[in-house]
Amino acid sequence: MKYLVSISFLFLFWGCVNVAQNDTSLKDFNDVKIETILKRPVSIRALEVCEDQIFYGASEGEFGYLNTADNSVAYIGQVEEAKDLEFRAISRTKEADYLLSAGNPALLYKVNYFGKRKLSHKEEGKKVFYDAMAFWDDLNGIAMGDPTKDCISILITKDGGDNWEPVPCENLPEVVEGEAAFAASNTNISIIGKKVWIATGGKVSRVYASEDMGKSWKVSSTPIISGKETTGIYTMDFYDENIGIVMGGDYTKPESQQQNKAMTYDGGKTWKLIADGQEPGYKSCVKFVPNSNAKEIIAVGFTGISYSADYGETWTQLSDEPFYTISFLNDYTAYAAGKGKIAKLVFIENGPKPEVLSH
Repeated sequence: MKYLVSISFLFLFWGCVNVAQNDTSLKDFNDVKIETILKRPVSIRALEVCEDQIFYGASEGEFGYLNTADNSVAYIGQVEEAKDLEFRAISRTKEADYLLSAGNPALLYKVNYFGKRKLSHKEEGKKVFYDAMAFWDDLNGIAMGDPTKDCISILITKDGGDNWEPVPCENLPEVVEGEAAFAASNTNISIIGKKVWIATGGKVSRVYASEDMGKSWKVSSTPIISGKETTGIYTMDFYDENIGIVMGGDYTKPESQQQNKAMTYDGGKTWKLIADGQEPGYKSCVKFVPNSNAKEIIAVGFTGISYSADYGETWTQLSDEPFYTISFLNDYTAYAAGKGKIAKLVFIENGPKPEVLSH
């Protein structure tokens, strides 16, 4: 079956459903079952799992949908004018899907369920490089990228992605020379309620925070390694308005375990190193396990899959299989993507294996 078709024929649509967080029983994973469900000749760094689907963005202007019920391919398409670009940032609302390319030019598309697409934002320049995108609700969204002036590039939409406006530098903290971000897994942004956090790296590793959906901003320093173009925070996740985690390191020294993971318990104002000098080393994506009260964490990278059951203080290597990004479907099931593949991950806990529902 030929899966690659023109984007103009897209007629499928699914909205995302957040995983409820109410059961705080400890899972205590000690193994993971990995099943590759898609192989493609592209790099996949943006992945979003909904109740019924997996939505991904990839290199060569490719994006697609898979069904979680049977892991079948629903649609794979290519944006012709973006075939030389990588969709490293994606997002979804109940009304549309969104694709944002990394590099120059930056092309941001809105796709609706009638199969129409709109180029909502185009930005050109030698410094243009967008890293991540997320939405608060159906109307309000945010995208972030490397600085082109004296501040981190931040775009805001208030009309469901039809139009995007840059946040003026006068409303943002001044960037430090050499500060940027990494389009490693579409997880430089984390949203809880009206709050949003953005992670940076390079010559400094900092976290920007806004409590009013991107109108005003504050920035905090972190103890994550910095000083080089390849060092810094590559990924972040917040469990609630207070508890968050950042991870990264230096992808050119993936075995280094120094200053590459930190936690906050005050909403990102202060950060404390965890498991410093201990496993794991470099990671490109970190996620709290749903319904774990922030105690359990999964981190992935080309160095494999790591798991913590004690707020990141100690970690276990569950698998050496490489991935760039991960997104949970429920407490025990996630999907991960990497070079040329998407896989279904079923985490197994100590004791009898629980029944795992795929949808």
